[in-house]
Amino acid sequence: MNTDSLFAETKRLLKGSDLWARKGLGQHFLVDGEVLERIVSAARLTPDDIIIEVGPGLGILTKELAKKAGRVVAIELDDKLARLLNKTLASFVNITIINNDILNLDPQDVLEGLKDRPPASDSYKVVANLPYYIASAVLRHFFEALHKPQVMVVMVQKEVAEAITAKPGKMSLLSVSVQFYGEPKIIGYVPPESFYPAPEVSSAVLKIDIYPEPLVDVADEAGFFKVVRAGFTAPRKQIANSLAQGMGRDKGDILPLLNKAGITPQRRAETLGIEEWAELWRVFSLSEVCN
Repeated sequence: MNTDSLFAETKRLLKGSDLWARKGLGQHFLVDGEVLERIVSAARLTPDDIIIEVGPGLGILTKELAKKAGRVVAIELDDKLARLLNKTLASFVNITIINNDILNLDPQDVLEGLKDRPPASDSYKVVANLPYYIASAVLRHFFEALHKPQVMVVMVQKEVAEAITAKPGKMSLLSVSVQFYGEPKIIGYVPPESFYPAPEVSSAVLKIDIYPEPLVDVADEAGFFKVVRAGFTAPRKQIANSLAQGMGRDKGDILPLLNKAGITPQRRAETLGIEEWAELWRVFSLSEVCN
């Protein structure tokens, strides 16, 4: 479907159902046919795939996913949109609409609730045009799930995508949190006019290939991220000062541990790679500082 047709279809559906984009839910409907094709292509869909789509909106992306995937589970928080989707997508036997908040649902429960699903019971992909205000929480929700997706192809705010894909020197808590679980790559940028109504910021299509196991071997993920969060407590400060502040300890307690981990105390958190964070966690976990 070309952009003009998508725009006309979006306005028709909204007007015909007495609906409007709800700013509080971050609703901006994609009306760019080229971007739509880019998202679907990036997901590399097959008839054996199960797709979980978060925030299907008017169902335009949902239809394209259903044409290539075995099953599509579209999870929509907005009650009115969910009712509309049940009507407009009724002819697609491989689409299931769930009216709920994705953050309240365990992905495995969603999969187990499907009837006659493809054989790969625990294998699924996430494709979504994520509302900006909930993007980080949704990513974390799937990363922390017992059964993680194979891949995630999501639309997020441009600055968020760039933060997620940052390399050491510009790392953040967000980039560490994502790159611990998968390899992120920006597929392309999307201008505001690709949406109706147009948001005030640009977007990006982000693909994250999820690792079978986290990038680094840490026995206690919660403890690992406790150290990382402490390190980013005051990201403009030297890592020794930031860790001391974040853990409520004296700097003198932190310095020998940094030295043992091979990390210069004058560095800043943004310069550390994930392997270095893992080594720092190992050293800290053997000390009394983390206790």
